[in-house]
Formats: sequence, structure tokens, C-alpha cells
Amino acid sequence: MANQALATPKRATIQFERDRFYCDGDWTLDGIGGLDSRLQSLRWPDGEIELDGSRIGAIDTTGALRLLTLIAALASTHPAARLVGLRVEHQALLDLVRERRITAGTLAAGPASSGLLERLGRQLLFHCNSGLTFLSFVGEAAAALAFLMLHPRRFRWRALFGNIETAGVHALPIIALLAFMMGVVIAYQGGQQLQFYGANIFIVELVSLTMLRELAPLITAIIVAGRTGSAYTAQIGTMQITEEIDALRTIGIPPMDLLVLPKVLALTVALPLLTVFADALSVFGGMVMAQALLDVNFNDFLERLPKVVTLTSFLLGVGKAPVFAAIIALVGCYQGFRVRGGADSVGRQTTVSVVQSIFLVIAADALFSVLVGGAGL
Repeated sequence: MANQALATPKRATIQFERDRFYCDGDWTLDGIGGLDSRLQSLRWPDGEIELDGSRIGAIDTTGALRLLTLIAALASTHPAARLVGLRVEHQALLDLVRERRITAGTLAAGPASSGLLERLGRQLLFHCNSGLTFLSFVGEAAAALAFLMLHPRRFRWRALFGNIETAGVHALPIIALLAFMMGVVIAYQGGQQLQFYGANIFIVELVSLTMLRELAPLITAIIVAGRTGSAYTAQIGTMQITEEIDALRTIGIPPMDLLVLPKVLALTVALPLLTVFADALSVFGGMVMAQALLDVNFNDFLERLPKVVTLTSFLLGVGKAPVFAAIIALVGCYQGFRVRGGADSVGRQTTVSVVQSIFLVIAADALFSVLVGGAGL
């Protein structure tokens, strides 16, 4: 009787636990009986789906074929659906079954066999769903910030100051170097053209207005997106994999209060200061090149600078920085929470974080330019 009880297969099923879908039971000829009826109660979320196969007790060719069919069906509506966590021997059997299906010409049609228009539609739907999920995350962060404003004693000031040091103070050397070089490049390229017309003194307008209004805030934000935004994603993503975030929720610490809001507020404080620092270094780089190339000395440059750069022009450049900071921090944290699976997912979401941050920063800068131009400033 004991041997018979041990031989009874455990029914194959899929369970949703802790934000993940787990393939459970024995995926064998006897275990997958009635699987379709058990899956009818599942509600697949929008966006990326990962099936964790680490809980599969046993699998045979019939179960592997059923698992491949399920993944193909999911991929038709969720392009990012994938299977992770399989044991080595189970993965080997799955690869063998997949290879034999391809050889026999019986592989179920997936997204690759769909038409171009259908694939574009699926990708559009996927990105729209991702955008709505991000807006939901932004709303959650705004609600958490409003709650902390009503209860300031709950705010974690140590985390805030630590993030200001990491995102601001530690970024000063690279910001200084690149801002100085940008000022040199702008002055050199513009100065060569101004020499033809004997308008050397107008190098002051070219360097100061170009850098203070547009390039210094934009370049600083891009550097911070690649340096700090990616670090936010990697940190939260690693905590997601090691289940530290689940542990925080278990002991009653909201991850939004500990991991997101200090980062967003710290970067909102640090990036405007970094932008002012970049303004100064870029103008200094322009002054060095103006004296070397155009015989415009430092005194002439500094005497003309206040007449060219108005307070409005300076504030327009610095005023963009808090918006850029919020975009970078929110995207970095959001992509960190989307990490699933293993270390490869951390790298993938970090790349997505940097790309999306830079794209949104440039889009926001373009919107600023349109609005400022429309206002006549």
C-alpha cells in the first residue's frame, strides 16, 4: 500500500504565489489529466509572464509536449512569456521534445509565424499595457509621498541623505569632466565659424545660452540616467531575486517608503545642484577655448556674461532638472520591481531602464522647448 501511494502521481497544475506562477506536480501522462479544467481559474496578467518550473516533480514527453503547447499559447498573447527555473534533466527533455517537434514540422505556431501587422499590434498592446502599469506605479508613489507628508515622522531621513551622497556627491567628478569638455567642444566648433565674420565676442552668447538653457541640463540628466538610474534598477532587482522585498513586506515595511521615495526625493534634490555645477564647468571650458582660439580673455568673457544670460534663461535650464530627476528615479525603481527570474533579468531590465530614462528625458526636454518657445521666453 505504501509503494502504491508513493507511485500515485501528483496532479500537474499552475499556482500563483508571491507574484509568480509556479508549475507544480508531475507533468506526466497520468499527472496532466484534467489540467485544462484546473487552468481555467487562472487569470494571466498583462505584460511579462514567467512560469517557474522548479517545483515540477517529474516530467515525461507527454508532459513536456503539453508544457511547450502552453508556452506557445501564452506567447501568442504575451510576447514576453517564458519558462524559467527548470532542473537540468527536465530542461534537457524539454529541448529534445522541442527539437523533435521542429523536425516533424508540428511545432505550434507562435508569434514568429504571425503576420507583420499582427506582431506590430501585439507589440503595441504590450507597450501600452506597460505604460499603464508605469502610470499606476507613479500614482502609487504619489500616494505614498502624500501620506508621508501628512506623517513626516515616518520618513527615512538616513536613506534620503545616503542617496543624496551617492547620486550627487559621487557624481561630481564625471559631471565636471564631461561638462568641461562639452564647453570646450561647443566653443571650438562655434568659434571656427565666428572667426570668418570677425564676431569673436559672440562666443559668449553661443556657449552660455547653449549650455545653460539646453545642453548642460540634458547632458547631466543623461549621465545620471546611465549612472544612478541603472544602479537603482540593479539594486531593487537584486533584492527582488533574493526575496528581500518580500521580507520587507512580511515585517511591515512598505518597499515604496524605504526603496522608492528616498531615491526619488534624493535625485530631485541632487540633479538641480549637479546641473548648476555643470553650468559653471561648461562655461569655464568655453572660456578656456575662447581665450586660446579667439583671443577673448577671461575678463571680457565674464564682463559680457551677465548681459547675455538673464535670470530667466538660467532658471529655465535649472527648472528642468527636477522633472528629469523624477523621470530617471521612477523609471529606475519601476524596472527594478519588474525583475523576475535570475541575474539575466537584472541585466535586461537595467538596459531597459537606461534606454527608457534617456528617451523620456529627451522627450520631456523637447516638450519644454516647445512650451518655452510658445510662451516667448
